[in-house]
Amino acid sequence: MKKISIILLSLFLVYSCTDNLEDLNIDKKHASEATPESFLSNAQKNLTDFLSNMNVNRNILRQWVQHSSTTTYHDESNYNITNRKNPDNFWAAMYRDVLKDLDESARIINNEPMAPVGIGGTNLQKNQLAVNEVMQVYTYSLLVETFGDIPYSEALDIDNVLPKYDDGETVYKDLINRLSAAITDIDTSDDSYGTADLIYGGNMENWKMFAASLKLKLGLRIYDADNTFGADAVQTAVTSGVFQSNADNALFRYLNSPPNTNQMWVDLVQSGRKDFVAANTLVDAMNAINDPRRAVYFTLFDGIYKGGVYATSNSKYNANSHLGDIFHEPTLPQILLDYSTVEFLLAEAAERSIVGTPAVAAIHYNNAITASFDYYDVSGVGAYLLQPDVAYTTATGTWKQKIGTQKWIALYNQGFEAWAEYRRLDFPVLTAPPGAVDAAEGKVPVRFTYPNGEQTKNGANYTAGSAAIGGDKLTTKLFWDRF
Repeated sequence: MKKISIILLSLFLVYSCTDNLEDLNIDKKHASEATPESFLSNAQKNLTDFLSNMNVNRNILRQWVQHSSTTTYHDESNYNITNRKNPDNFWAAMYRDVLKDLDESARIINNEPMAPVGIGGTNLQKNQLAVNEVMQVYTYSLLVETFGDIPYSEALDIDNVLPKYDDGETVYKDLINRLSAAITDIDTSDDSYGTADLIYGGNMENWKMFAASLKLKLGLRIYDADNTFGADAVQTAVTSGVFQSNADNALFRYLNSPPNTNQMWVDLVQSGRKDFVAANTLVDAMNAINDPRRAVYFTLFDGIYKGGVYATSNSKYNANSHLGDIFHEPTLPQILLDYSTVEFLLAEAAERSIVGTPAVAAIHYNNAITASFDYYDVSGVGAYLLQPDVAYTTATGTWKQKIGTQKWIALYNQGFEAWAEYRRLDFPVLTAPPGAVDAAEGKVPVRFTYPNGEQTKNGANYTAGSAAIGGDKLTTKLFWDRF
């Protein structure tokens, strides 16, 4: 009896030390809920990992814009995107691994009890939410530009596993409006995420310029669909302040050791495989104008730059130029948006008389090419710009051809952006390979087909979304691709 009393007394003393028995189940040495910072960092890395990836199961757009080609697996360069479920992989990565993390980061910030945003929240919180908004806009814009109509208004509702598809143009306009609001909310005198922000380290002046530069891009992308809305977006973006130099570029900087290396290094070096060579389409175009950037973009083969024939089995890996040495570095930064692109956009805005006049287009065009040379630390831009086939006043074709061709070269290693601008500007002229799948109808695809998973699990909304854009085909032009 005495032993039982001692045991009961001991249990009483243990449990009387806590106000709630549930506290005993809490691991006080580990966080029970992730922080908004961790969700932001994770989303940024997941996004840029996909953009930097070259794996044929994931990011195949360097091939579709004919910057690179393969030695063995060439189904994807012939537009077969069903065998490896490329649309499913992209869709899942953007919604699950990027957008949902950003949404969760914002949810935690909005629920912080000390100063709820919307009821006089701190500038720090508002800046954090603005960063989330810019990242969400960037990610959603990739989805719209890749598929067309997409789940948006219901996309991140965990209680709705069958979200409807929203009209792509409506989504795009809302994205631009969200950027406008984010730019207004940013307080450049305060911090945001600090070192947890893996792009700008919490510097809100940089985020404001990034948001404005992204708005400039989206404004021109929608311009052919809605001139008035697009022009207003461009003008207000420039007024807000876009990138002024390469120092402003939106870059994700990788580290030297796995798992934090650039994914190109994983595919080109760590894998030990020899799957990729430079594509003859780009190499031949740059050879024709003696482009000095070849020394960075490619390796030499037998003293020359020689690309593998696009979309064929280039089985002799060592008989072609490869991707340049810097693209084999684990720490190679991934570009989300750069100054060169902004200057090309300003050249176009001048040609369209939205900002400036056609008379100043050449200045922005030269600035864009110079920025590309400077970024890759390549000399000789002055002589290059004087070549008749490069100089803005003498190069062949309309402004779309001049800007489109040079932008395609400058966007090397930016597959998504290069594909979007190729579709919008229609230059350079790319030809579908002879082995292209029948679904491509002999054309370079202008969109991804929707994921197989959407067809089987969200069938009714998939059917409605497909019908709204004119059919779920590789050749269905999206709302912004008017010409």
